[in-house]
Amino acid sequence: MTRPDGPGDGRHEVRGDAPDAVALDIADAVESLTNLWSVAAQQAALRLSTHQLRALLVLEAAAELNLTALAERLGIGAPTASRLCDRLEAAGMLERSLHPERRREIRLSLTTQGHRVLDDVAARRARALAAVLARMEPAERSALRHALRTFLAARGGEPRPPEAL
Repeated sequence: MTRPDGPGDGRHEVRGDAPDAVALDIADAVESLTNLWSVAAQQAALRLSTHQLRALLVLEAAAELNLTALAERLGIGAPTASRLCDRLEAAGMLERSLHPERRREIRLSLTTQGHRVLDDVAARRARALAAVLARMEPAERSALRHALRTFLAARGGEPRPPEAL
């Protein structure tokens, strides 16, 4: 694998199992997966911007947020979040409602259409990923699954998965 900052043409070869070398390989794989993910999402029946899709995903994970909380979770300003919500509401994917106890607060929630769009995107992403995985040998898929579970456990401080995975 080549990376910037090496001799000659500005690139150098990185090899081995050292964490830095493996990190570069994983970075390439993540970039490829991100592209696969993005393309699959853009093939959905209703095309969404990255911000729109992220907003729907945040609202799916944490139902009935208010605008301020959504803006914070997306890392954007409240006016930008408001315009984003305007577009999602106009497309029938989001609805605003008064909070039952705090009348000045507006809650945001996904509509049935919003859930359908997310289901469509998830299904398209799963099919795209399955198509790539189908080109791998069963033992390679098993090894990848084991490695990803181990990675997640290491990142989250969870116990390592059993070796039989």
